[in-house]
Amino acid sequence: MTAEFLPGRVMKKLLEICLGVVTGVGGFLEMGSLATAVQGGAAFRFQPGWAILVGTVCLVFLTEMAGRFSAVSRHTIADGIRDRFGVKFFLLPLIAVVLVNALVMSAEIGGVSVALEMATGIKHPWWAFPVALLAWCVLWRSTFGVIEKGTSLLGLVTLSFVAAAILLKPDWHQVARGLVPSAPHHDPANYWFTVVSILGASITPSLYLFYSSGAIEDHWDRGYLGANRAIAGLGMAFGGGISLAVLIAAAVVFPAHGITRVDDYQQLPLTLVAVFGFWGFVLFIASLAFACFGATLEMALEQAYFVAQGFGWNWGKNRKPRDDPGFSLVYTCALAISAIPIAAGADPLKLTVFSMALSAFSLPLTVVPFLVLMNDESYVGRHRNGAFSNAVVTAIVALSFVLAIVTLPLQIAGGT
Repeated sequence: MTAEFLPGRVMKKLLEICLGVVTGVGGFLEMGSLATAVQGGAAFRFQPGWAILVGTVCLVFLTEMAGRFSAVSRHTIADGIRDRFGVKFFLLPLIAVVLVNALVMSAEIGGVSVALEMATGIKHPWWAFPVALLAWCVLWRSTFGVIEKGTSLLGLVTLSFVAAAILLKPDWHQVARGLVPSAPHHDPANYWFTVVSILGASITPSLYLFYSSGAIEDHWDRGYLGANRAIAGLGMAFGGGISLAVLIAAAVVFPAHGITRVDDYQQLPLTLVAVFGFWGFVLFIASLAFACFGATLEMALEQAYFVAQGFGWNWGKNRKPRDDPGFSLVYTCALAISAIPIAAGADPLKLTVFSMALSAFSLPLTVVPFLVLMNDESYVGRHRNGAFSNAVVTAIVALSFVLAIVTLPLQIAGGT
């Protein structure tokens, strides 16, 4: 059957699936995924690969659940938590999400600033507020579709990491072995902290919270449940594949250069430079800048979504700022505040890895009430979760939380 005979609704869903997969490919990799994958590959080669796999599987389940919840209930996750548990309970996930998102957004602004430093030689603290201002201008003037799809299309340059991983010809048997959980051969405290950071980067709450809000912005209903499954499964799987490619490239390149600990962001481009030379440097700068700028926009929006939805304000990126002033004020303040640590000279790499571990620590505060909502027939009816979905998400989040409890104090105290 040719395209012109397909009903418009079917064509729209196919387009949504294609763009959703592109969003997963171009939008999954950002400063958190990149930094944690590079550090894991350099220090432990392919061994932490299982953490990326586990985190991606959990994210597939959570994003599918988020889209299903919004399409069926016509609520976002924040709406549902406030409505189901009350405003007082909602303050717990609100505080956790806002604080963790602020740190993660600082890391993303730092990622763009580092890319600009590499391109111009001007130190990254000088770029923090200009980057935040540019992000604010885009948010102020653009629609949700432009932000979501435009930044993801630019982020497709991150596929260069996949090309690098293939051209480096790793030992694929060792790569496969790394997808099976195993105890570390050395430096166990640092290994488990790295695993926590990778899990936190993969299952950042902002990802599925943003996805839920996006479903409402795009007016999804029950007719989009099939498209939602395809977008969540294919998009997040492809995005996780890019993160795994970064780890593979780092595992091959850095040990070969005698580097087993990446503690300087200036070392990061080596993952592509070792394969593509000068153009690898250019590709790395473009990948870092586009991916982190897209993540900055999405994080700022998620801050505004979560606060506005939780307190019942008007919200929506497709509305004019004067129609939802509280929503616009939140992302304005979020960007300004998140730029401060980078402008003050904070190391973006260290900030990123720590914020990813903190993200894993805070997961239960949003995931647990979300699981309750997904099993409440008054919201999702017959589309509620099955036992398998509940078990998978609960097990992975519990693992992340327990590991974070064990390893975060060690890192804060300086013991690695």
